[in-house]
Amino acid sequence: MVRTEGKVEELVREDASMESALEFLLEQDRPITWGEASGELTSGQWGRLIEKGVLTDAGEGFELADPEGVREALAEDENSHDDIDGDSSWSKYDKLAALGAVGLFAGYSISSVRNAIGSTIDLFLGPINGALPFYAVILVLAVLTGLYTSLLQANLMDTDKMAQYQERMKEMKERRQKAKEQGDDEALDQIQEEQMEAMGDNLGMFKEQFRPMVWIMLLTIPVFLWMYWMILTQGVGSQTVTMPLIGEVSWRQGVLGPLQAWILWYFVCSMGFSQLIRKSLNLQTTPT
Repeated sequence: MVRTEGKVEELVREDASMESALEFLLEQDRPITWGEASGELTSGQWGRLIEKGVLTDAGEGFELADPEGVREALAEDENSHDDIDGDSSWSKYDKLAALGAVGLFAGYSISSVRNAIGSTIDLFLGPINGALPFYAVILVLAVLTGLYTSLLQANLMDTDKMAQYQERMKEMKERRQKAKEQGDDEALDQIQEEQMEAMGDNLGMFKEQFRPMVWIMLLTIPVFLWMYWMILTQGVGSQTVTMPLIGEVSWRQGVLGPLQAWILWYFVCSMGFSQLIRKSLNLQTTPT
């Protein structure tokens, strides 16, 4: 059984249409000749099955050497595909989080929304701002946002499923390249059909990647709006800070094109501490 399973997996991996060919052979209750099978199998498939020992000579025709093993191998392959194609739809809470994040974006352009959010968040962050210089406040916020960003990505993103998506895409790409080199137009057409069917996988990958992002934005946008509110309305924007490699600049000064100093400082701190947090907590946030 183990040997049959390995052979079937290899054959299906090389040619996905081999699965339907094997199902056809399983339906036969007697040895079958090439003439009888030619309407369902290509000559290449017939030859590969004989070459791998899955199809053996039975005198009056050919039959599967281990029908039960083939049947179980195909059942396992179907289950593995079901795992990949499993429900990756968002819950109602994910959708509400996405709606809330979109609504918070209004704070960047509507001053009344920005002031309302900024003054509310200031109830919590005001004491920190009173105790620390503003560059240290941004550093603290970068650590906090980096921590919950890493935790949300690790817990809400199914990295195993994403790895399966990527593996399937990689496999089809390799098979397409091999068929192209061999000039196998029939295989190329088959692979193209599979790639069209697999477009749903790309959507599944996008949904898996974006699901934690809506929660991250829901928590991070208010923090960012508070910093923006402090810069614009609380006199912080005119303060100066000495930044490495740049020198003394005001928080609102553009340091990389239109990118202002406070935004650059936040992203530098956030990226650095996010990597440190993921390493120290051993969090997996990318496909294995």
